[in-house]
Order: sequence, then C-alpha cells, then structure tokens
Amino acid sequence: MQDYIKFVESIKKKTGIDLALYKEAQMKRRLTSLYEKKGYKNFVSFFEAIDTDRDLLNEFLDRMTINVSEFYRNSKRWEVLQQKIFPKLLADNKRLKIWSAACSTGEEPYTTAMVLSNHLPISQISILATDIDENAIQRAKVGIYPERSLAEVPLDMKNKYFEKQAPFYKIDDTIKRAVSFKKHNLLLDTYERNLDLIICRNVMIYFTEEAKDQIYQNFSKSLRPGGILFVGSTEQIFNPTKYDFVTEDTFFYRKM
Repeated sequence: MQDYIKFVESIKKKTGIDLALYKEAQMKRRLTSLYEKKGYKNFVSFFEAIDTDRDLLNEFLDRMTINVSEFYRNSKRWEVLQQKIFPKLLADNKRLKIWSAACSTGEEPYTTAMVLSNHLPISQISILATDIDENAIQRAKVGIYPERSLAEVPLDMKNKYFEKQAPFYKIDDTIKRAVSFKKHNLLLDTYERNLDLIICRNVMIYFTEEAKDQIYQNFSKSLRPGGILFVGSTEQIFNPTKYDFVTEDTFFYRKM
C-alpha cells in the first residue's frame, strides 16, 4: 500500500497528474498489470524506470488513460444532438464554440464534426479536442481507424467521410481540418470560456466523487448561459442544479 502512495506522490511531481483523484482499485489493478508485464516487482522500482525511460512513461500514460472509443458511440444520443441540440444552439449563433474533452483517439470530435456537417458547411466548423495522453492525440491526428470503430457510423457518412485502406479506414481531410487537438489535464489546466457545447463522455466514471465535482463545476463555468454539456451513457448527473444545469434531454444538460 505504501509503495503505491509513494508512486502517486512521485508521479504527481514528475507529470502534474494526481492519481489520487482516480478510483484507486481500478488504477492500481491497471498499473500493476503493466509493471508485472514489464518485469518490475513493485511500484517503487516501476517509478525508478519511468523516471528515466521516456517510452515507458508514455506506455504508463497510455495505461492510466482509457483510450477505448468508437464513432457514433451510443448512436441514439448523437441523433438527439443532431435533431434537437444543434438546431437550438444554431438558432442563437452560427459559429459554435465546441470542446470535446478527454477526446481519446479522436472518434468523438470527428463524430461531432460529421453530425454538425448536417447543419453547416464543414468549412464553418471548428472543434477543440483535448486529452491528457499525447500518444492518443497523435493517433487522432493521423485519423486511421480499424473497421470495428466504425460499426455505428451511418452509411452515408461512412461513404462520404472515410476512405478504405484495408484493413483500416482513413478519415477525410475535410473532417480532420475541422478539429484541432491539444494536450489538456482536466484536473489541473485552465478551461476555455463562453463555450456553446462541451462533450465529455465515458471518462468521469474513472474519477473519484471529489474530482468529478471539481470537473463539473469547471464545465459549468466554461459554458455560456444556454450552453450544453453532453455526457456518457453511464454518467447521468443526479443533482444538475448544483452546477447550474437543467436537464435538456437524457445525458444532455443546459447551463442556466
């Protein structure tokens, strides 16, 4: 137990990432599996190696983050975004400020761009996408995905915005240009302001209640009045008024 506490302290000093704000049992299980696979006996020896080996540090960051994503994940929610949320937001402003937070390998912000392209020309779409994992961001910028990631993509969008390069699919450059990526730590870095839409899905379940509270408060401050927070299908906010939100639809919350 003590060696994990020391590991958490050391990682925070080295990277700024506070593992104490992630659910401990899940994180320990994930990282123990990694260090055992690499031949280390405990967290102390594992950190000593991470401290001098950049590749191992990157592998650690990959393991502590959850880079499991797909296009149009839970497709019914994206239909709500297209048919209900975007028309309301666009009635106020045609130049939307959109942030895809904890975007992993890019499926979510690229999906957002495709959905919004039903309302606006691609040239008018600009989406900020961020993640703590630089490796994930680099993969997102490449924009090449296995077929399983496209399982829920509507056929017209698949034909329009993807090129098959067997056994993978490459996303069209017009969609790539609509999204800009940068590194961002939800628990440490500053947040943008006056946003119309924040999408952060299937990430909060890995944080402690204290960390979730902090992030939701920050999301609320980032949104303009009337702006929308779109969360994952296991992340319903049961007390939205605490964060100045009201429920707009299932898993969509509007800033009051």
